[in-house]
Amino acid sequence: MSKISDRLNRLSYSQTFVMSNKAREMKAAGIDVISLTLGEPDFDVPQKIKQAAFDAINENYSHYSPVPGFPELRQAISDKLKRDNHLNYKPTQICVSNGAKQSIINVLSAIINDGDEVILPAPYWVSYDEMVKLVGGTSVFIETSIDTEFKITAEQLEKTITPKTKALLYSSPCNPSGSFYTVEELEAIANVIAKYPEITIISDEIYEFINYEGKHVSIASFPQVYEQTAVINGMSKAYAMTGWRIGYSACPDWLAKACDKVQGQMTSGANTVAQRASITALEMDPSELKFMIDEFHKRRDIVFDLMKDIKGFKCNLPKSAFYFFPDISYFIGKNLNGTEIKDSDDFAMFLLENAKVACVGGVSFGSPECIRFSYAASEAELREAMKRMKDCLGQF
Repeated sequence: MSKISDRLNRLSYSQTFVMSNKAREMKAAGIDVISLTLGEPDFDVPQKIKQAAFDAINENYSHYSPVPGFPELRQAISDKLKRDNHLNYKPTQICVSNGAKQSIINVLSAIINDGDEVILPAPYWVSYDEMVKLVGGTSVFIETSIDTEFKITAEQLEKTITPKTKALLYSSPCNPSGSFYTVEELEAIANVIAKYPEITIISDEIYEFINYEGKHVSIASFPQVYEQTAVINGMSKAYAMTGWRIGYSACPDWLAKACDKVQGQMTSGANTVAQRASITALEMDPSELKFMIDEFHKRRDIVFDLMKDIKGFKCNLPKSAFYFFPDISYFIGKNLNGTEIKDSDDFAMFLLENAKVACVGGVSFGSPECIRFSYAASEAELREAMKRMKDCLGQF
């Protein structure tokens, strides 16, 4: 009999970390690997945010914070949501967590009973399905493709809803596809969900600022679903604060209280120094982050031009985030240099071993015909990675 619980045995390891760890092991062995696996900005945290952390240490912010975060930080988040997203949330409706990942698990823990269904548009971030499993729910997938920019329609959504549906969980801008939903598309989705008051929308908006061809809109801005929506965001992507582990949820009052209750029994308040620094970050004008967005935009265009020349890749131009998610169906079912390619995970491993480029297969994103590349890397690394893959795959 296994000592590990059945619930944990149902979970998979994050394929993102599996591939990044393999790349690290190869590098440690002296192999020249270019890793494009992790969704982590390669910029340093802006100096004024770091200074705020130093100040917090010197001011002895070393004790427990309130479970949902310092009041001043929740006020700063409230102000940010109004300034950038035209959303009205009181500080009491906000719960600050140890990263946006915890914010999502808080919401799921608060609303999902065993057997409840959570709709996941595919592709989805690797942890979504595993989180649903962890809280006892069942994921129901809506498939998309590169031809539809990996986005669902309101009609697809309505056909998927059943009496067991409890939540819709998605990201826009999207990890891994780099797509984002337009105002019109979101409004159509909101109109569907508004017919089902028992359904909660969990809207992951962590990439909101990394957006090149349109303005991010939150689905919570549609009044018909405001009371049904949990907005998820955090400091990791826009502010390059991945290791600081500050995320937050903004929810209707009943759900905000439930998230506070969950977090109070799981972790209590998030890191106090990182919370204080986050106040300074949120008070920055978003234009101060433009240099990072401009650089990602430049890299996107470079990679797109180079990736078009790689045999067997079908690629669209992502409009946000910092990922490419090409369709590599051409290679599935083939034998490459003695490696049978059954799905994109096999193909990602083939690229690591033969081109010395690390990416993430799309199986754990719900799209076994695609692979994900992060372009949060230097221009030199990106150019070399594209060259290696072009040379490697050109043989077949």
